[in-house]
Amino acid sequence: MKVILKEDVKKVGKKGEVVNVSDGYGRNFLIARGLAVAATDKSMAVLGEQKKEEARQEAIKEADAKALAEKLKDMTFTFHVRSGKEGKVFGSVSTKQIVEKLASEGIQVDKKKFVDTDPIQSLGVTKVRVELYKNVIATINCQLIGSDA
Repeated sequence: MKVILKEDVKKVGKKGEVVNVSDGYGRNFLIARGLAVAATDKSMAVLGEQKKEEARQEAIKEADAKALAEKLKDMTFTFHVRSGKEGKVFGSVSTKQIVEKLASEGIQVDKKKFVDTDPIQSLGVTKVRVELYKNVIATINCQLIGSDA
């Protein structure tokens, strides 16, 4: 019996896949619990439409991420930190502080998406990379300006 999975099922398949299972397992377990539907012509057409819509949504999200990456490339965020006579920085700037600075500009980025997770501990401009979407990596310029302690 062929079924279309509505959810991920261990050792059977992922959501949206068409799998071949035994009649009893398909009818009595998967379909009865709402984990799958029978693979009829109508349900296959609905699945095709859902996949087209998902692909369209993915393309929109990727285009938005690329546009944001271009916008971030030209921006520089300035942080004021305490530093010593020879330019030694006391403390650092973390990804959390960068996210807060981005939020003040109206840009929402998850701090878990940063590729360079090390805190910035040097004066001057540092480039920090963040993954906005699958394979869309933006570079953020962070400038640390020191003041004497």
